[in-house]
Amino acid sequence: MIRFEDVSVTYADAAAPALEHVDLTVPEGELVLLVGPSGVGKSTLLQAVSGLVPHFTGGTLRGRVTVGGRDTRTHRPRELADLVGTVGQDPLAHFVTDVVEDELAYGMESLGLPAAVMRRRVEETLDLLGLAELRDRPIATLSGGQRQRVAIGSVLAAHPKVLVLDEPTSALDPGAAEEVLAVLQRLVHDLGTTVLMAEHRLERVVQYADRVALLEGRGAPLGGGPPAEVRGGPPVYPPVGGLARGGGWTPPALPGRDARRRAEPRRQRRAAGAAGPVPARGGTAAPPQGADAVRASTVAGGPGAAGRGGGERGGGLFGRGRWPFARREAPEAGHDGLALVEGLAVRRGRVEALRRVDLAVGPGETVALMGRNGAGKSTLLGALAGLVEPAAGRVLAGGRPPPRTPPRELIRAVGLVPQEPRALLYADTVAAECAGADADAGADAGTCRALVAELLPGVPDGTHPRDLSEGQRLVLALAVVLAGRPRLLLLDEPTRGLDYAAKARLVAVLRGLAGRGHGILMATHDVELAAELAQRVVILADGEVVADGPTHEVVVSSPAFAPQVGKVLAPLPWLTVAQVEAALAAEGAVR
Repeated sequence: MIRFEDVSVTYADAAAPALEHVDLTVPEGELVLLVGPSGVGKSTLLQAVSGLVPHFTGGTLRGRVTVGGRDTRTHRPRELADLVGTVGQDPLAHFVTDVVEDELAYGMESLGLPAAVMRRRVEETLDLLGLAELRDRPIATLSGGQRQRVAIGSVLAAHPKVLVLDEPTSALDPGAAEEVLAVLQRLVHDLGTTVLMAEHRLERVVQYADRVALLEGRGAPLGGGPPAEVRGGPPVYPPVGGLARGGGWTPPALPGRDARRRAEPRRQRRAAGAAGPVPARGGTAAPPQGADAVRASTVAGGPGAAGRGGGERGGGLFGRGRWPFARREAPEAGHDGLALVEGLAVRRGRVEALRRVDLAVGPGETVALMGRNGAGKSTLLGALAGLVEPAAGRVLAGGRPPPRTPPRELIRAVGLVPQEPRALLYADTVAAECAGADADAGADAGTCRALVAELLPGVPDGTHPRDLSEGQRLVLALAVVLAGRPRLLLLDEPTRGLDYAAKARLVAVLRGLAGRGHGILMATHDVELAAELAQRVVILADGEVVADGPTHEVVVSSPAFAPQVGKVLAPLPWLTVAQVEAALAAEGAVR
């Protein structure tokens, strides 16, 4: 169905090809997962399938790309629209209309489908992707994850024979990601749809793939094979790949039941004795949590509860505002915390985005803010950055209300990296963006550029930010904000578009900041990041805090938020490969 024959792509003014001598065949009815480090040309390869490369992007394409027998050199994107459906990394660039239901119908209308067919398919798509409650919502009011589901739905509704998806689960919560991937798998198995998908979060998607195509570097030949064979080695493998390498599993296990069966001897050996204290990051015992330690809410899957209680809103035992969980006490007004939220409520039109939220972040503390798409995570970060006006309650950052803090002081007190990093980028080149960031922050010249190089080497100085990959653009936005060394750092989906190596470097940078007394509050659906970095996890649901406690207590017993190592080794208390390796090393030392 898809065939690349000795394909090379070179963009105008580029020093080297983005793709070089690529050969790839994707048969009909197969789901192929395209993996590789950030910035190696995965998006270019995907855009070549739909004809966007070179007809829209420019540049020179050598070789031949055919889709369903149509040569993309002679067929422009509009002539492939009935065959190929494409969802890029940025959902906002995908939308044409203003309302969810209209967006789902637009592609079918462009293809000239009858009104009755469009109506039926819109309803099917709303149900398939859990969008029924959003059908009349303006797209501008949706969360990032909700927008991503709408973008996917607008393509699925047209029933293309080929789906090309670039990071389709990057902004989705774990439950929504599983739903979308299950739908794709059904289309492949039941209808013979061909899917070519790029993803960095292999722990989410690799078990759905028939085959993995591996692009290891810019200009490198395309490798690959069955998922179980490819996942065992660098440069891209998920946490269970680390377990497989450490445990000598041959062939490496896939996530889920296979990995749990391989790990059964380890669980039995540990069950024979005490599991000991929960390892903290780096493998040492976690520090006591003191009187502030609270148990995870049953909403998050745990036996205990934590969060905001009281109030009379809603009816019945489980009505909102009457969930019977213990409350984490908010610090007093004179506390030395970096962030303080008390009784926060926010409304966005008719939507009550947040209600009665209490939260505090202290110096050196890293807190993960989690919950389903649309729960209010980005709204809470916006309130702390002074971008969202509270309807009720109090918000302090660095002891002062953000809207009343002078900009020069605010940039030192609070730094926000939004879900759409291009909102922070205004200059024409990476070098100019970094120079402006250094000047705005009063930092030494070269500070921002050094951060970019540290997080993701190889980002060219002269490239326009819009021409960067999603991961490269995110790294640039992170560096722009980090140049100011704000005492409170707010991150909205900070690993979106990053490969495992880049994510590890980001974790190291953030740990260094926390070690120097900076506070970090990150909204994320990346459960592996939360397990690796966060001391606390706060879970939001429908605008309310439903869990607030130590990471291992909140996530271990939760099917939705447990990291891969936690699922494979449960009920053992380990969350990361590093913790497992440290425990094994300690066992060896005792012997």
